[in-house]
Amino acid sequence: MESIEKALATVSDFVWGYPLLILLFGTHLFLTFRLRFIQRFLFKGIRLSLGRDREGEGDISQFGALTTALAATIGTGNIVGVATAISLGGPGAVLWMWLTGVFGVATKYAEAVLAVKHRVRTADGSMAGGPMYVLERGLNARWLGMIFAALTAVAAFGIGNMVQANSISTLARETFGLSTWVTGAVLTAVTAVVILGGIRSIARVCEGLVPFMAIFYIVGCLALLAMGWSHLPDTLRLIVTGAFSGQAAIGGFAGAGLREAIRFGIARGLFSNESGLGSAPIVAAAATTRNPVRQALVSSTGTFWDTVVVCALTELVLVNSGDWTQGHSGALLTKEAFSDFPTLGPIVLTVGLLTFVFSTILGWCYYGEKAAEYLFGARAVLPYRCLWVAAVMAGSVATLPAVWSFADIANGLMALPNLVCLILLSGQVVEETRRWLWSGDIDAAEDPRLVAGAVLLRGPSPSRVMSQRMSAGGDEA
Repeated sequence: MESIEKALATVSDFVWGYPLLILLFGTHLFLTFRLRFIQRFLFKGIRLSLGRDREGEGDISQFGALTTALAATIGTGNIVGVATAISLGGPGAVLWMWLTGVFGVATKYAEAVLAVKHRVRTADGSMAGGPMYVLERGLNARWLGMIFAALTAVAAFGIGNMVQANSISTLARETFGLSTWVTGAVLTAVTAVVILGGIRSIARVCEGLVPFMAIFYIVGCLALLAMGWSHLPDTLRLIVTGAFSGQAAIGGFAGAGLREAIRFGIARGLFSNESGLGSAPIVAAAATTRNPVRQALVSSTGTFWDTVVVCALTELVLVNSGDWTQGHSGALLTKEAFSDFPTLGPIVLTVGLLTFVFSTILGWCYYGEKAAEYLFGARAVLPYRCLWVAAVMAGSVATLPAVWSFADIANGLMALPNLVCLILLSGQVVEETRRWLWSGDIDAAEDPRLVAGAVLLRGPSPSRVMSQRMSAGGDEA
């Protein structure tokens, strides 16, 4: 097992070298400037997310798509992942995580635009979309779409399942003395009840769970920060200076250089908000929306809530506590930091992590099963769900010291084809943005007959459908 851990760590270091860091953050910056700082429309996206758009094609509401995406993104990365970034990269990693979230809004927006634009209606009448369809229909590279889908279907078990289940079972054991088998059995049973109902069941649960867990955690962290307000100025100063000087961490573990601060800040930022990863667009493609840009604005707010708000609050609590100087890391660091505030701290941490974990397991199940469906058809969905439920139990009771390295590797490999696709198809994103947003037609509806033309899982590309209609001289053209 030790040799496996070392091998995974070596591969993770290679995957998350400078080339991927530059590609990831560079894509965020490139899309931010090419889309004229799309972040300025953030509040419009928040307003749209609170309404229900009953026009257009789709399976679930825009709010349901957003909360399902948030369910998948707000997980252990917002708590344990943040602690890992701080322990390995120093306090400076906090600022790089935050910047990844700010500029990642543009990438999340672009992903959703392309996902809705290139989505298809499957044989059972449901919508399907995501990077695999964008790669196939937008770049005519089905082979690359299959690679992305395969990575997603497999990586989901690490990123969205076993990491999550292991974190909550470990916390329950250390905090309440509960057996990991008991925690795993309960978590497995509840997961099975929800996911067997499909995307509508998942979205229905997430619509109620996500707002509660986010508000509870935000208010709880603000209360903890208020209790330690006198240290906040020094905490903020330490974060900013550490981000650009590579200030060494103290208290028993190796110094964190500038490269480590950047690397772990961006890596954990991606693990948390998934901008550039290509996962969130899968559920965005299922949303009922009038045009691609409306849903893209809604989807982009997910990165804001996840990293700019939730992660930032966790980061401030952890650094402000000073426990990161004692050599603690990961789950232990979060436990020690929140335990500094008797009663309130452990409650905020336990409830937050429990709800975050459960919601992430639900959201990532949908991502994984849609990837499996792309590869093997609808017959793969039910077996995939059964394997998913079994993995929840396995993750709860197993010792998984190498899971974080595996998750980092999977994130990086998933991101590569998606980022390349975003750059190559950025012109389509600009075109759609100009058509619906910059022209002021954000409330206009796309002709549903254009979407209806792509009714097969392996149907022709939208451009080919349009060309065939025009050549036929029909009214629909």
